[in-house]
Amino acid sequence: MKTVLLTVLALLFVAVAAVLGYAATRPDEFGVQRSLRIKASPEKLAALVTDFHAWSTWSPYEKLDPAMQRSFSGAPRGRGAVYAWQSDGKAGAGRMEILEAAPARVVILLDFSKPFEAHNLAEFTFVPDGDATVATWTMHGPLPYVAKVVHVFLDMDKLVGKDFEAGLANLKAATEN
Repeated sequence: MKTVLLTVLALLFVAVAAVLGYAATRPDEFGVQRSLRIKASPEKLAALVTDFHAWSTWSPYEKLDPAMQRSFSGAPRGRGAVYAWQSDGKAGAGRMEILEAAPARVVILLDFSKPFEAHNLAEFTFVPDGDATVATWTMHGPLPYVAKVVHVFLDMDKLVGKDFEAGLANLKAATEN
């Protein structure tokens, strides 16, 4: 019995060491990106992204918790606009601030405080394409070692990517009608 227990413990130790070693080789940053061609001008799309009050019309994160507490401060829209949220549900808590706002590009500082602390950048680009615009939603940020270990088991691209796809589809529906 003692031999079996030692063998199991040794295998467990090797498995944990392998995961920790593999995590150490992972990149120091992560990125998620999705694009969609939308029959709307870059200006029309940027107007919905640079006004946090309009996010309820297209952002999939707005529907995570109907009881979510929201606050708006800073500029009413565009550079300097701030949106903070607090949720006891799936939405967690955090703050966004628009750092750059132009019809072709919007950059947002995204700080999460719950369920975990993270500091990322979200970027929206709007590139004219004939009678439409290619809208791209990107998020990237640092990946500390503990997060690298989590990412061994959790694919951030698949997890967040589906939300970006839904958000872009909602932007399409909101602007093409």
